[in-house]
Amino acid sequence: MSDNSHDQAHEDHTGPVKTPKQMLMLSFASFIIPVFIIIGLVYYVTSANKTAPGSDTERTVAERIQKVGTVEIRDANRPMKAGQEVYKAQCSACHDVGAAGAPKFADAGAWAPRIKTGYEALLNSALKGKNAMGAQGGGDYSDLEIGRAVVYLTSAAGGKFKEPEAPAAAAEKK
Repeated sequence: MSDNSHDQAHEDHTGPVKTPKQMLMLSFASFIIPVFIIIGLVYYVTSANKTAPGSDTERTVAERIQKVGTVEIRDANRPMKAGQEVYKAQCSACHDVGAAGAPKFADAGAWAPRIKTGYEALLNSALKGKNAMGAQGGGDYSDLEIGRAVVYLTSAAGGKFKEPEAPAAAAEKK
């Protein structure tokens, strides 16, 4: 009996690998299979649809060389717009109803502290934007036309600014 219990104890201590051949196969599987899995993953990641050099389509070339900016040519000789006309086209949407905190047209109480800052400060706010009002400079109207709209808007609320005129020197150089 003692021999039998000794054999049983010996069997309990053995693992799943019973022969050197099994050990070799286990070693092979634990190193080679992960290598093939990694190779497969690398192939999968790098196998995206890519065009071969020289086989670009017209669309892909156009996308790569698209312009960063644009140039717009305007008629420099068009007649200068009046302040009222610019106001109606550019400013009235917000200043007629007081949208987004804009001081209303002809509201002397709201405009008085702004008028005290002076024409240059108001023109600067109109050109560069202030609070919810976007910048008007560089848009459809020249800075001079925006200045005329500022004078028109403030005059309705009691402002006494002189309407800016086109520089005579610039007209003579043409």
